[in-house]
Amino acid sequence: MDQLRYTPDNISSLGEDEIFVFGSNLAGNHAGGAARVALERFGAVMGQGVGIQGRSYAIPTMQGSLESIKPYVDDFFELAEEWDQTTFLVTRIGCGIAGFTDEKIAPLFDRALDMYNVVLPESFVRILQARRSKG
Repeated sequence: MDQLRYTPDNISSLGEDEIFVFGSNLAGNHAGGAARVALERFGAVMGQGVGIQGRSYAIPTMQGSLESIKPYVDDFFELAEEWDQTTFLVTRIGCGIAGFTDEKIAPLFDRALDMYNVVLPESFVRILQARRSKG
């Protein structure tokens, strides 16, 4: 399924029923990058490193390996399926301060290509579509 919409590079406001999905650290120290935007604009809570908070959703990316990030991404997908009237705008989580590349993080979000309410960055979509076309 082609995704017609991509998460904007810089999000300064949200539409009705939209949630800002950002990379965090387990301590919830939202000091930089998209986490700081979530704190300043979308209700992220200092000290809360995981899950829904205000109009944002934190996925920890600073604790180590890709394998340690995957369960948090899977939890996010479960919420997104449950909250199917909400649109989730996923930022390039893990690709800033955490130091991962889009090519490493994007495969964690493959499931989103089949979900109408999860919007990914264009770089993630392109990587995932290329992987799927290779079969």
